[in-house]
Amino acid sequence: MFDLAGMEQPNYPELWQCVGMIVGVYGLGYWIAASDPIRHFPIVLVGFIGKIFGPIGFAQALWSGRFTPGFGLNILFNDLIWWIPFFLILKEKWKKDKSFLR
Repeated sequence: MFDLAGMEQPNYPELWQCVGMIVGVYGLGYWIAASDPIRHFPIVLVGFIGKIFGPIGFAQALWSGRFTPGFGLNILFNDLIWWIPFFLILKEKWKKDKSFLR
């Protein structure tokens, strides 16, 4: 991805270990939520919030010149694509139980 975006590849193995840990933990949560997304809506909500903050962080890095616009492909396929299904799940939960955020 870094090559496609015209960026230098960072050489910090600990960074990739951390990213791998986060992806693994989120993956486990999504696997649990997939069995009944309405029941496990807190996992979906946390995922949705993460998918909102990812593009915000990208925009800040783009603005500061740390990321190139080409890196936005990663945001498209890693974050933005999930907004619709997560939103629809949370909307369905809201329709069934309007007090779920209280």
